[in-house]
Amino acid sequence: MAVSIGAVDPHSVLFACGMNAIRSPMAAAILRHLAGHRIYVRSVGVRAGERDHFAVAVMKEIGIDITAHTPKSIDDLDDTSFDLIITLSPEAHHQALELTRTLAVEVEYWPTLDPSVASGSRDMILQSYRACREGLFERIKARFQISGAPHI
Repeated sequence: MAVSIGAVDPHSVLFACGMNAIRSPMAAAILRHLAGHRIYVRSVGVRAGERDHFAVAVMKEIGIDITAHTPKSIDDLDDTSFDLIITLSPEAHHQALELTRTLAVEVEYWPTLDPSVASGSRDMILQSYRACREGLFERIKARFQISGAPHI
């Protein structure tokens, strides 16, 4: 099945969240998976956290490997010439607006709950991560008008 991308999509997208350990790397990996090489995609956090093994596990469930991801902060960016920055947490949104005050870049805020705050059994925590992944997957498909991509 062929995957088609909307005609007016940005050429480069940056996803940003709190620590670049869960939400933004998951979103970046999903967009890369769906769009292939048609869109340059990166992710950062307000601070650089540590790799999250639950995020790795739930992405692996859908065939996307993020084990090589190393969390980076906004300060680690070498290049800020993105067409679109999508922020997934309030603090990342604030930081992106500060960063782009003098740049011509679109910033979108997608409030996304942090699954790492979930408590309970391992299965309950994994369900929280899966819900985050699925929400990002559907939002990315809709925003970038990606058709032909399978539902999770």
